[in-house]
Amino acid sequence: MEALEHKMDAPSKIGDRSTSDVVVRLRTLEGRDEWIYCHSDILVEKSKYFADRLSDNWPTCQILDSRNCVEVYCQELDFDHHVNVLRLFYVVIDGSVDDLWNGVKNALGILQVGIQLGCPQIVTACVNYLEAVPWEESEEEEILRIIPGMGSEVEPILARLQPVNLSAIRGIFISTLQFAMSSPPSLMNDLKSSAQEQLEYMVTEDDDSPLLIADADIKSEVKDCVGRLFSRFNSLLEVYLCEPAESVDEAGKMTLFQSYLADFSWACQLLSKLEIMRVFVNSWVDASDKIVAIMQSSPTVEMIGIKLKVVEVVAKVLESIGYGTVILPTTKRLHMVKIWLPFVRIIKPLIDSVMTSDDDSLEFKIDGELWQSLESTFVSIILALPSVNQAEILTEWLENEHIRYPDLTEAFEVWCYRSKVANRRLALIEGGHCAL
Repeated sequence: MEALEHKMDAPSKIGDRSTSDVVVRLRTLEGRDEWIYCHSDILVEKSKYFADRLSDNWPTCQILDSRNCVEVYCQELDFDHHVNVLRLFYVVIDGSVDDLWNGVKNALGILQVGIQLGCPQIVTACVNYLEAVPWEESEEEEILRIIPGMGSEVEPILARLQPVNLSAIRGIFISTLQFAMSSPPSLMNDLKSSAQEQLEYMVTEDDDSPLLIADADIKSEVKDCVGRLFSRFNSLLEVYLCEPAESVDEAGKMTLFQSYLADFSWACQLLSKLEIMRVFVNSWVDASDKIVAIMQSSPTVEMIGIKLKVVEVVAKVLESIGYGTVILPTTKRLHMVKIWLPFVRIIKPLIDSVMTSDDDSLEFKIDGELWQSLESTFVSIILALPSVNQAEILTEWLENEHIRYPDLTEAFEVWCYRSKVANRRLALIEGGHCAL
C-alpha cells in the first residue's frame, strides 16, 4: 500500500507509459512518426494548444489502450524542438536553472514551438535567456530573421538592436571624438585607433545612411577638438625649435611627434567627410614653416618614417587646396608651394634609397600612388597661381638637380601656351569691350 501511495505522489515523468493518459504523436511530412507518452494534466497546464485539444469541445482520437492521442505535425527541422518543449513541460522553470536551453540556436527553436503551442512559461523563459546572453554574428542574423513579427512578448530580445535616439548618438559621438583626438598613454593606442575608426564609420554613407548627420553644433565640436590637437602639436614644435637638433631624435619625442601625425592623417579623413577641412588646412599652413625647419634639422635615418608621415599629411592638405575644396588667398597658396615643393623634392629620393636598400627599415610604408597624386596636386596648384609666380616656380624647377620629381612638365606646357597666346587673347577681349 505504501509503495502504491508513493507511486501516486511521485512527480510525473515524460515517457512513463505506466502513468501516462495521453500520447502526443509527433509527425512530419517526411514520414517520421514518434509517440511520446505524456500526462494530460501537465499538457493542459503548460500549453493552451493542448488544453484546447484535450477539452470536451475538441474530438479526440483514442488508441488501443484507451489513451487520448493528440497528433502534432511539424517540419523535420523543428522535430527536436517539439520534443524539447514537451520535456520542458516536466521541468520547473522558475529562473533557478539557466542551462536548460543548450545555446541560442536551440532556444530560438524552442521559442518558436512555444509560441505555436501557446506555452507562456516557456516563451517567457526563452525570451529572458535570449535577451541576456551574448550572440555570435550568425546567431544575430538568425534572430533578426525569426523574431520580428512574432509579437510584443518577444520584443525584449531585440532591445540591443533597436535604433538609438539622436541624443544618445550625439553624446557617444562627442565623447568618442574627444578621446580620439586626445593624447593618451601609448598603452591606449589600440583603443584610440578603434575610436577613430568608429567615428569615421558613424559619418560614412555606405549601404546604410550615416549614423549621425553632423549639424553646426557637431561640426563646431569637431573644430574645437582639432584646434586643441593643433595647440598641443604647436607646443611640441616650439620645444623642438628651442632645443639642440640632436634632442629631436630622442625616442620619446619621435614617438609623440609620430602620434600627432597619425592623428592628423586620420583627422583629414573625418574632416573631409564632414566638409570642414578648412580648419585643418589653415592650421597646417600656419605650422608649415616650423615643421619643415624641424624636419630639415634632423637628417638621421630614424627620422625617415616621420618625414614620410609628414608627406602623407601634406598630400591631403595640398589636395584640398589644389582641387578647390578649401579656398585660400594667392599668398598662402604660393607659400605652400614654395615650402613643400622643395621638401618633397628632397625627401622622395631619400625615401626611395632607404626602401631600395632595406624594405624593412621603414616603420611606415608608402602608398605607391601617393607620389603621383602629390605631383598632380602640385601641378594643379601652380597652374592656379598668377603667371609671374608660375614662371618663378618653373624656372627654379628647370634649374634644380631634382627635376625628375615632381615632374612639372604639364604645368610648363600650359604656362608656355598661355603666355604665348596671352596678348592675343587679351587683345580680343579688350577689342570686344571697346566694340560694346
